[in-house]
Amino acid sequence: MQKFPMTVLGEKTLREELDDLKTVQRPIVIASIAEAREHGDLKENAEYHAAREQQGFIEGRIQELEGKLGSVQVIDVTQIPHTGKVIFGTTVEIINLETDATVRYQIVGDDEADIKNGKISISSPIARALIGKEEGDVAVVQTPNGGVEYEVDQVFHI
Repeated sequence: MQKFPMTVLGEKTLREELDDLKTVQRPIVIASIAEAREHGDLKENAEYHAAREQQGFIEGRIQELEGKLGSVQVIDVTQIPHTGKVIFGTTVEIINLETDATVRYQIVGDDEADIKNGKISISSPIARALIGKEEGDVAVVQTPNGGVEYEVDQVFHI
């Protein structure tokens, strides 16, 4: 079975969502279905159909989360010695060599990616170009407009 990398925080977030679905959302929807059944004819009962649809969504999401958590490889970057090399889970500060703009990204698993919060997927073009580089190295990221050069300024294990 293939393992997928994930940070400690990413795994914790998925486990919390799974717990919420199982202990809070599922019982609410089951109660809604029971209440809607009491209203009589199920064929024309919109509340019943909406609750059943919600139940299907919740059960599907529970299965999806359990599958992901079953094949996850949690990587705690704080336990890895700092070498200045960009690896999964590290936070990297890079400088665009054309514009001198500095940005900071954490390289995370696909399910954790959130560009607004500075988290990029390990499979993104920027992350793929940065993996294996060390502080001071230049990485070329291929974009639709051609290659863009970034210098690895700092690597953090946070």
